[in-house]
This record gives sequence, C-alpha cells and structure tokens, in this order.
Amino acid sequence: MGDKEFDVLVIGGGIAGIGVAAHLAQSCRVAVLEMEEQPGYHSTGRSAALFVKGFGSPVIRALTLASKPFFFSPDPQFCDGPLVSKRDVMIVGRAEKRQAFEQYTADEIPHGNLVPIDANAAMSLCPVLRAEGLIGALLDGGAADIDVHALQQGFIKQLRSRGGELFLKAKVEAMAFLHAAALWDVRTGQGVFRAPIIVNAAGAWADEIALRAGVRPIGIEPRRRTAALVDIPDGLVSKDWPMVVDADEQFYMKPDAGLLLISPANETPSEPEDAQADELEVAMAAERLEQITSIEVRRIRSKWAGLRSFVGDRSPVVGYDPQASGFFWLAALGGYGIQTAPALTELAARLVLKMPVQQALEAIGIRESDISPSRLSQTADQLAEDQKTQGEITNR
Repeated sequence: MGDKEFDVLVIGGGIAGIGVAAHLAQSCRVAVLEMEEQPGYHSTGRSAALFVKGFGSPVIRALTLASKPFFFSPDPQFCDGPLVSKRDVMIVGRAEKRQAFEQYTADEIPHGNLVPIDANAAMSLCPVLRAEGLIGALLDGGAADIDVHALQQGFIKQLRSRGGELFLKAKVEAMAFLHAAALWDVRTGQGVFRAPIIVNAAGAWADEIALRAGVRPIGIEPRRRTAALVDIPDGLVSKDWPMVVDADEQFYMKPDAGLLLISPANETPSEPEDAQADELEVAMAAERLEQITSIEVRRIRSKWAGLRSFVGDRSPVVGYDPQASGFFWLAALGGYGIQTAPALTELAARLVLKMPVQQALEAIGIRESDISPSRLSQTADQLAEDQKTQGEITNR
C-alpha cells in the first residue's frame, strides 16, 4: 500500500471535519481520516441537534446566527429537502427554582430571543407539565430541529464531488513532521498519508492527536452527556410540543420520532472514549421528568451517551498552532458543532488557506483572537507565571 499525498489531511470525520474538508476540497487535495467504520459515529451522531440562537458562549451564539441562512434556506444542490423543522424551546420556571428562573430571565431577555409566557400558556404548549409550582416560562419561537443525517450527507456529497476523499477505519497510530520535506507523515490502519497541513478535528481525541504529533495539548475536557427515550402517554400527540428545559439547565426533554427524549443535561468528566449511558444519569433524567410532568416512566426504550468537548473559556479553538508548523486546530466545539457547522467550517477553511477573514469576522461580531489557539497558550503561560510568582512569595 503506497503512501498517499494530499495538500491537507483532516483528522476526524465528525460534522466539523467533514464540513471543513468539503470547503477545502474546492481548492486543494484533501482527505478525511476517520477512525471508526462510519463518519459522525461519536458526538455528531448522538446530538440532540437543535438550532437555538440563545445557547452557548458569545462566540457560539455568533456562529449559530451566522449559520441560520444555510439551515433555513439551503442550497438545492446541497440537499434534497429541508435541513430544519420548527421546534420551539421553552425554559420553564418552577416555584422551587424561582431564583434560577429569575436569573435566567434577567440574563437572556435583553438578547431578544425569548418571550415570557404565563403558566397557562406553557401548559397549552406542553399539556403534560405539572400545574403545581409552575410560575411561567420563556419561549424561543425561532428554534428548530436539525436533520443531522441530511447535513452530514450533504457535506460528504460536496466533499466527494469536489475530489476530496474519506477514509474510514483510518485510526492515527503515529505521526511526525518531516522537516526536510515540510510534510506531516501520518501512519494509520489504512496506510501512510502525507500532507503539509493537518487539521485536528478529532473531537474528544484532539489532545491525543496533538500528543502523537509532538504538539502541546490545549487542555480539551471531554464531558459525557446521557440521554434516553421513553414513551409518550397514550392518547397524546407530542410532535408539536416544544423542547422543555429546566431553568437551572439540569434537565431537558423533547419529542423524538413518536417518543420523548430526556436528559439530565449532565457534563460528567470523561476520558476520550466510546461513551455509554450511565444508569444513574438515566434514572436522574426519569426522576426529573416525573417531577415536572405528569408522565410516569414505565420503561426506557433506549439510552446512549455522547461526549461534548470544551476548553476553559467554552469557545471553539480554531487556527494554526503557534508553535507547530502546519498543525491546525478545529476543536472544543462544546456540543454546538452541528448548529454552528455552516459558518464555523467555512471560516475554518478560510483560516487553513490563510485567506482574509477580518471582514467575515466583523460581520458576525467576533475576533480571530476569540477562537485562536494562541489565546490558550497565553492563558497557560500567565498561569505558570502566576504560580511561579506565588511560589517566590511563599518562599520569602
């Protein structure tokens, strides 16, 4: 099996990796290396997949808003049908969590995404809510479910139509930068690949890829989120119910193909792994469902878990590593990789190709420094300096 040479190698076949590769394939030879037997096996395939303008850090919100035209008016060449379907999001307030609800209201109402509604209006939208203790809700009428399969297949179709390649079962076993040739040498289960540029879109495994490359990790924090499907009570039609989120964000539920998806919205620290549902977390979700609705959980239809990956400031890391030649980060998407994919992957591709991005960034209200990996190096260096100074003070 001969060496395969490309202009760019993208490590990771989730929505971010496939999306950036599809954009890059317009102007260069690109290959995606995915370790599993199918793309999007981990976080992409296990997401609740909503378009919500009011979730996430300011950077995530800006990228989500910039992605809206792509989702709501898709190019007919990208997909055969719609990418989104209407799904309101409702933040519910209960008497026992009044303070959390009032704080959420104070924080979010100024952004203009939410409308306050009373308890009766909330119950008309979701008739299984318990009336006792319900003090009101906040409604986002601009949210939508995202068809993840259609989005992913659209990017794969784009990638292949532009000459890009996708290699499955291509787990990275070793890699090194060949200085004489100015190429990355990547050894995988599908052979040896070489390119001057690596895009690290490996999700929860991004730091592991960095370590194999001899690159300083950025401090990726994978966190497990468990979800389950339960039955809807007989006689109820749930397809138009909103997604319901507890004010302290410790529970959510939403209709899903005739069943109800529930989650304790947990962020349990995890190693990079094929995440599995935790029984205690499933039980927590069922208990919280019964606390805020009249639904009695008799059985769990299915359960799963996915990993959401963060760095300390909860914003994505997108850009060239400040110390490693040709090593580009596309990581720490924090569970928002799907709803930001259109804008984020196009922006990442422009940065990979070192094209001008200032105007595009200004248009959506963020700065390159907000997403650059250099900001993490500066933070780490400042922390080290602070620790050194503190040690000197202590030793005086």
